[in-house]
Amino acid sequence: MSDLISVLLWIIGITSITLIGSLYARKYEKPDLLIALYVTFCIAAQILAVKITVFDFGFKQFFVPAGVLVFSITYLLTDIVNEKFGRKETHKMIFISFICQIAVLFFLWLSIKFQPAPFWNLQDSWQQIFSIVPRITFAGWTAFLISENFDAIIFSWFKKITKGKYLWTRNALSSLPALLLDTLIFIPLAFLGVAPIWPLIIGQITLKWLVGLINIPFMYLNKWVMFKKHQSFI
Repeated sequence: MSDLISVLLWIIGITSITLIGSLYARKYEKPDLLIALYVTFCIAAQILAVKITVFDFGFKQFFVPAGVLVFSITYLLTDIVNEKFGRKETHKMIFISFICQIAVLFFLWLSIKFQPAPFWNLQDSWQQIFSIVPRITFAGWTAFLISENFDAIIFSWFKKITKGKYLWTRNALSSLPALLLDTLIFIPLAFLGVAPIWPLIIGQITLKWLVGLINIPFMYLNKWVMFKKHQSFI
């Protein structure tokens, strides 16, 4: 069960980074740092996804991309921005992140194409790690754009029908379905006919939902940090 405890601590540690963005938003009334963190998390998850890792919870092993924990936090960041700055700003943040991901992919491609120095013997390893398979890239971007915007829409809708109350409902009922949607789009598009689909889907959903559930109290904490005057936190 040591892996499970480690994962829980990693999730808490990674999620805590969002509080820095909320402190910035409270001080300057701008989403700049939250957007920067969102872009950083998305790009980091894209690079980390090259490595497939195993989490052994004792009762079951889960095989997932190494970036799954980092990427799952992005849905909390969309909810934080949505809560403070609204749906329009959230959609803009998602678009900014998408453009940045394209730029980073281009830069990585350039680094592979550059001629290595004669004394640098890691070109093959570098190329193997950072060569992005077009099918996986397409699958990731498709899932990203659909699921992240879905999260923003559902969160805003729940906030409207609950008149700003019951924060946990719009956080959980937007993030958890969005995380599921991301997996159901990405895994078949990326791995159908190449790898076993259901073990990958189950592994991703399990880890993503674990992050999503732990993120609920962090959503309350981020809202408390962002707003000078306490509102209803039910």
